[in-house]
Amino acid sequence: MRQWTIESWKDSTIKHIPDYPDQNHLEEVEKTLSNFPPLVFAGEVRSLKRYLADVTEGNGFLLQGGDCAESFSEFHADNIRDTFRVILQMAVVLISGANLPVIKVGRMAGQFAKPRSSPTETIDGVELPSYTGDIINDIHFDPNKRQPNPDRMLKAYSQSASTLNLLRAFADGGYADLRHVNSWNMGFVKSGPQGERYRHLAHKIQESLNFMEALGITSLNTPQLRQVQYFTSHEALLLPYEEALTRVDSTSGEIYDTSAHFLWIGDRTRFLDSAHIEFCRGIENPIGIKCGPTMNPDELIQLLDILNPNDDAGRITLITRFGNDKIETYLPRLIQTVKEEGRTVVWSSDPMHGNTIKSSNGIKTRPFDRILDEVNKNIEIHKSEGSRMGGIHLEMTGQNVTECTGGLADISESDLTDRYRTHCDPRLNANQAIELAFLIADELKTNGH
Repeated sequence: MRQWTIESWKDSTIKHIPDYPDQNHLEEVEKTLSNFPPLVFAGEVRSLKRYLADVTEGNGFLLQGGDCAESFSEFHADNIRDTFRVILQMAVVLISGANLPVIKVGRMAGQFAKPRSSPTETIDGVELPSYTGDIINDIHFDPNKRQPNPDRMLKAYSQSASTLNLLRAFADGGYADLRHVNSWNMGFVKSGPQGERYRHLAHKIQESLNFMEALGITSLNTPQLRQVQYFTSHEALLLPYEEALTRVDSTSGEIYDTSAHFLWIGDRTRFLDSAHIEFCRGIENPIGIKCGPTMNPDELIQLLDILNPNDDAGRITLITRFGNDKIETYLPRLIQTVKEEGRTVVWSSDPMHGNTIKSSNGIKTRPFDRILDEVNKNIEIHKSEGSRMGGIHLEMTGQNVTECTGGLADISESDLTDRYRTHCDPRLNANQAIELAFLIADELKTNGH
């Protein structure tokens, strides 16, 4: 294997990287970014890797969720807070189901780029570059705004830094107090006959908190009850940005991409000789690999050889995304091959991408029952293969959007137009995400997790 350098990805096959019209301008922006402070720190990344190593041993569960694609226009403290809050709520519910620590990783503070199935789109006979995320171009269908602009990377960095600053304040400043978080869940389940199973679980959590308080264990004297560790992640798609934020850790000499704690390689860019694979093999961050129906088991082992030659625990998370109608065909053989080869990975389920459909009125959506079905099948398949689903990966928001159908609120196809706000793919809203957490907790309990 050739020697890795921070620029060696440029000699590999490059897909889903924008063609910037002004290369000199691009280089100026890259140089500016390379002098900016890191967004995350090497010690934080190492902590996350240790937690993920625990997951591989059955001693933790990974919860990863957030926006499909973050938006410059929707950058607001309330939106950040609400998504953070929902992830905390989901974590409390999942802890009660799995009886395991939950590692909380947001698709936040950097999830600005999205690969698209076509490089262009045509409206009324006009063909323009596809929208590929706010870090690259603008969603408005305008010739000037659809041209890739390097200055957008500077804005993405600024918003990511501000988001991280707020998240750290929420995580450490008392907002994450466990009693508060569970009271939020109690509010979610307080009404409606269908909420009985949720009320039961929420009350059990409350009883446990009351018991600990009676013993003198409170958030005032126990930091673990009022503080959380929270990590960030995004798809490592825009490699000029990722390269510019890659640093050598002064304490260890290791190389880290400081744009996020956790990075993943998408299903469209995880092929052999991919520039994205080449870049990620040289950094020490935990790496996710999206695995769809086209993932060949032998190819997966080759990717693991490249990205994790020493089989370090916590380094690789396999994020499977098949669809509820395909998972039984494709997941078992991947599990079997990884087990036969003796590889150490975290298995996580992305039940969103394989269950995207168009509604009868032509709007892209994801039915809640299909999402839940894929998760349940994932858990059952792992159990039958002597493995375990160690995590969940969701596109969701803390906002009351109407983008996915179904759930307790019974969002119908006709409701989709009420609050359909995503820039790319449909997201679970806050209530749907919490409901899914309760149902997953039930399933984990049933299957002896």
